[in-house]
Formats: sequence, structure tokens, C-alpha cells
Amino acid sequence: MAGINGVHALIYSSEPEKMRAFFRDVLELPSVDAGGGWLIFALPPAELAVHPIEGAGHHELFLMCDDIDATVATLREKGVELGGDVSDRRFGRAVDITLPDGSTMTMYEPHHATALR
Repeated sequence: MAGINGVHALIYSSEPEKMRAFFRDVLELPSVDAGGGWLIFALPPAELAVHPIEGAGHHELFLMCDDIDATVATLREKGVELGGDVSDRRFGRAVDITLPDGSTMTMYEPHHATALR
């Protein structure tokens, strides 16, 4: 892989402490403290897809799961607000998760084959 050994994704937020607590306590992602409470989270294995678009590109981060119904139930038990019900989309069954700063992130169970399986 030309020396690439990982991906470091960034999320920008006006509420970084709340967001860090969400990823640590609700999603239970393991982390290390890079100093001063600055948490760096481990992510599950990842995939990268390139989609066509007219005009300037942009980048998105989606969470993937094997069983969206079970994962949604767990998140609801933890008080996570969802942006509606799970819906069938072209690429899989998906729902938006409302993050502590009011932004959203899509979580989905893919219909397609993945590079992870």
C-alpha cells in the first residue's frame, strides 16, 4: 500500500469535549490521550470509495455496522437521538445519528459487498 498504514480522520466541532465524550462513552471507541485530554480514537477497519460528482469534491465519514436494528436499539438505550427511522437507501439500510454538537453522521448496514468481509 505504498507505505500507508492507516487513516486519520478529523471531525471539527464547536463542542469538542461533548463530542469526545460521545465517541468514548456512547460509541465506546478505544482511545489514547495525546496530551491534555486530547483523545485520539481507534476506528474499526475502514473502506474508501470514490464517487463521481459535478463540481468541487467533498468528503464524508459514515459508520458501518453488521446489524443496524440491533445497533440502533443499543444507541437508543444510551439516549442517542436519531434523525428519523432506518431507511432503505441505494447502498444499504441507513439512519443519521445526531451528535452532541447537533451535527449528524450516517450509520449504515451495507447491501453491497465490502472490502472488510
